[in-house]
Amino acid sequence: MSNMVNKAQGLGLSFITKIAGSDLLDQFKLRKLIEKSLYQGSKAGFKTLSKTQKVFKSDAGVKKQRLPNQEKSLFDLSLTEEQQMTVDAMSQFASEVLYPLAHQADHDESFPVELWQHSTDLGLNFYALPEALGGVASEKNIISNILIAETLAKGDFSLSAGLLSTFSVINAITQWGSEQVQSTFLPVFAEDTNILATFAVQENTAAFNPYKLKTKATSAGNHYLLNGEKTLVLLGATADLLLVSAELNGQPQVFVVKRDESITARKTPAMGLKAAETVNLMFKDTPAVLLGDDDFNYSAFLDLGNLMWCALAVGTCQAVKEYCVKYANERTAFGEPISHRQSVAFMIADMSIEIDAMHMLILNAASLAEAGKPFHREAYLARLLCAEKAMKIGTDGVQILGGHGFTKEHPAERWYRDLRATAVMHSALHA
Repeated sequence: MSNMVNKAQGLGLSFITKIAGSDLLDQFKLRKLIEKSLYQGSKAGFKTLSKTQKVFKSDAGVKKQRLPNQEKSLFDLSLTEEQQMTVDAMSQFASEVLYPLAHQADHDESFPVELWQHSTDLGLNFYALPEALGGVASEKNIISNILIAETLAKGDFSLSAGLLSTFSVINAITQWGSEQVQSTFLPVFAEDTNILATFAVQENTAAFNPYKLKTKATSAGNHYLLNGEKTLVLLGATADLLLVSAELNGQPQVFVVKRDESITARKTPAMGLKAAETVNLMFKDTPAVLLGDDDFNYSAFLDLGNLMWCALAVGTCQAVKEYCVKYANERTAFGEPISHRQSVAFMIADMSIEIDAMHMLILNAASLAEAGKPFHREAYLARLLCAEKAMKIGTDGVQILGGHGFTKEHPAERWYRDLRATAVMHSALHA
């Protein structure tokens, strides 16, 4: 583990050294983030906090955060210099850290503990935190968050989903949290990188409808009590904080829940997302507080989550395509590379077309959301397309590799299994 930590620190230091002299750090107010990442990354090993140490205290001095909308034209496909720097950092992280860990993590059905130190070195959560709390988010960065998810997923779908669970909870609290919720929880995420958070939205029902929930919330004075069961909760056995959807007075709502003895976990191995350690969580009279106040939009909450899953699918599909191109050019049959066969070439061409179509639909929806415009229709269309085409690309990836696609010697079968989650998961992440 020591070697992995050292590698993570080396990666962080290498990246920091490379850009430390850039004027862009001051121009985009990134210097504080980089310095904080360097400080965190220089700590030796891990500092595992006990449950009694992970205390969430309300800080009345924290002003309620509402990030302003971006002032730019809608659906601008060009990346800003800041976004390009972010994509470059995430791309290096995906190729040098996530991809090498993915196979063993899937085999062990376990999220690598050392990956949290990697995430700390990268300063991932500070991309979500507002500037007032030491982060870099000065306005809504929905497109940037989509790009982060898409780029990380080139390394691995499942590990990226796990890494982005806490990141997504911070996004959701910043976007929708009441003043009480924000003042209680956001400062803790800024100060303690060991705090883990996740979403509990999915329920074990046929054709699950996130608008019709079996988990119920009842009023109990100044808080609420939750009763019900959730399934496919990412890192649900270890998360300290959960955002749980439940029905309140006949309407779906989202609640903030701190881990306590009223919550029990049961492992639920799935076809994919094995490294994300999905579990069932049972809530029995679990204390909770409402996430938002009068401006909370449950539909937008779900849509922003679904866009993140779509972004993970696009990143993974890009990895499938690149792997298939390399394999088809190197694999020979009847004296020539199989890429010379039209059937193989056409399948790879279709992958490129479908990936671009998914990417553009997601960016269209994200651009509208970032500008504060209605985006439900666009997000729904993106989800429909990604659910269908991501699965087709996963299938074609296995097909192009032939017998090798059926074995664990190649990552195609893992990508195939993980991509199926795109059509299954509702929210559970947040842009």
